[in-house]
Amino acid sequence: MRIDVLSLFPDMFSGPMHDSIVGKAIENGHLTMPVTNFRDYSTNKHGNVDDYPFGGGAGMLLQPQPIFDALAATQEQAAAEGLPKGRVILTDPAGVTFDQHVAETFAHEEHLTFLCGHYEGYDERIRHLVTDEVSLGDFVLTGGELPTMVMIDATVRLLPGVLGNAESAPGDSFSTGLLEYPQYTRPAEFRGMTVPDVLISGNHQKIDEWRQKEALRRTYLRRPDLIDHQQLTTQQKHLLADVRIEEEERRDQQSRK
Repeated sequence: MRIDVLSLFPDMFSGPMHDSIVGKAIENGHLTMPVTNFRDYSTNKHGNVDDYPFGGGAGMLLQPQPIFDALAATQEQAAAEGLPKGRVILTDPAGVTFDQHVAETFAHEEHLTFLCGHYEGYDERIRHLVTDEVSLGDFVLTGGELPTMVMIDATVRLLPGVLGNAESAPGDSFSTGLLEYPQYTRPAEFRGMTVPDVLISGNHQKIDEWRQKEALRRTYLRRPDLIDHQQLTTQQKHLLADVRIEEEERRDQQSRK
């Protein structure tokens, strides 16, 4: 995969995006990630990329020309590698909320381009370039660099061969539609807290059933809205019924204390 990033602050990507999983993906050839400073494409003699909004108002807007030209140059480079234009992603608070499904969609692409905004916003004509407008949530940051890093991280870890264990990504929270079940490692007892017996029983059928049940329990307690949109199997329905009974009993016991 090739991921192009257009940003006024390319140095922000030189550290975090070359460490850990993303860094290993680059090192192992699963990913190339050129970062372009679109200020380099400004035709203004001072290198300015922003200006006051027509009609007045607070703040400055990014001008279309540097971004149009920078994107054209990066897409030309990608085409020389035999890659399509791909998705062009604008980080914007008004966009659709980024989630695991969006990350999975992005991970199937050969080429992605992220446009990182700054200042008050964009000239509206920049939106003609984009295929996707995506937000991390209902809050505003000073620029699009941090959201872009988050989206790249969530996407790249889904690429084939990037994670050491091929089963890691499919079992993640949200990938299955449920939150992930609790996990434990050695020692089996730590400061009076013990690992559930079933996990050290060696009975893989019982372990799988326990994991399904605890994933349902965690989702039921923390994100019941996810269950409402989940097509549960017959076994999961039975396990969820048990969870509801157990949690109701637990609440009754707590109320009597």
